[in-house]
Amino acid sequence: MTKFLLAVHVLAAIITIGPVTVAAGRFPPTARRAATEPGNAAHLAEARTLHRICRVYAVIAVAVPVFGLATANSLRVLSSPWLLTSIALTAAAAAVLGFLVLPRQSSTLTALDGPLDAGTVGSVRRTAGQLGMYTGLFNLLWATVTVLMIVRPGSTTGA
Repeated sequence: MTKFLLAVHVLAAIITIGPVTVAAGRFPPTARRAATEPGNAAHLAEARTLHRICRVYAVIAVAVPVFGLATANSLRVLSSPWLLTSIALTAAAAAVLGFLVLPRQSSTLTALDGPLDAGTVGSVRRTAGQLGMYTGLFNLLWATVTVLMIVRPGSTTGA
């Protein structure tokens, strides 16, 4: 059962976190293009699609920690420092996505739906810069969790 739980956990991480990572990273430059080329509706449509991917997959990604905790319980490593650190970093990544990335993507799309004067374009560009930073932080947190899951300092489970 442990191997099944681990396989589902890893697959859920790949299938859900991967698309969010890519879509969130592509959103800032796409939003900038949508702001600076308002006649090109394709950029705005792409930004909407990227935001939708981030929103939908973020919800589905709840499966990652659920199956991760089930796997950890099966391995009896719930109190291991590397796992507790991974849980904290996963919570931080979720907070970055939920409180910093997704709301700014939404507000950017709202701004792009309105009239694009110089102030709006400047605001979108600033927000896109912030989004790039927050997306980088989100990606760094997940990369750290991934390394901890692979290396598992002090682990003797053999799984």
